[in-house]
Amino acid sequence: MWGDSLLIVFISICTAFLGEGLTWVLVYRTEKYQKLKVEVERQSKKLEKRKEAHGDSLDKQHKKKIEREEERLKNNNRDLSLVKMKSMFAIGFAFTALLSMFNSIFDGRVVAKLPFYPISWIQGLSHRNLPGDNYTDCSFIFLYILCTMSIRQNIQKLLGFAPSRAASKQGGALFAAPPAQFK
Repeated sequence: MWGDSLLIVFISICTAFLGEGLTWVLVYRTEKYQKLKVEVERQSKKLEKRKEAHGDSLDKQHKKKIEREEERLKNNNRDLSLVKMKSMFAIGFAFTALLSMFNSIFDGRVVAKLPFYPISWIQGLSHRNLPGDNYTDCSFIFLYILCTMSIRQNIQKLLGFAPSRAASKQGGALFAAPPAQFK
């Protein structure tokens, strides 16, 4: 079981590097992506400085300027996401093929023991294709997803492909709350 767990972590690391390599070939090295990334970084820092300089006491003119800059930043973030979209399809296709291959290799094998009982709507994934009713047994797919989610983000940071803190702080995230102080 330990060997399978370590193999899955290794597979996860390799697929994360493969995914980032494909993304670099298709996106990160393109001129359009690099221009947009620099522009988003510049706008994020400028907007952050402007917000810090004026604080909560803004007149209508400053509020409108900040709202226009936020709108420009949002548009550039959207354009950046669209540039990344083409690589997402290629990576999704490659990972689906790899996932089905590894899933057939580890089918019906307990690869790890969970130190908890998963909540009911996750049990189908954590105990997928495993015999018995012991829900602390972990299937390949669950461990692979957990490893990939944590490892890929760290590899992006290591290789310098993760968005900067200033850019993510300014609402580049999908579920970011709108800035309440300007409404």
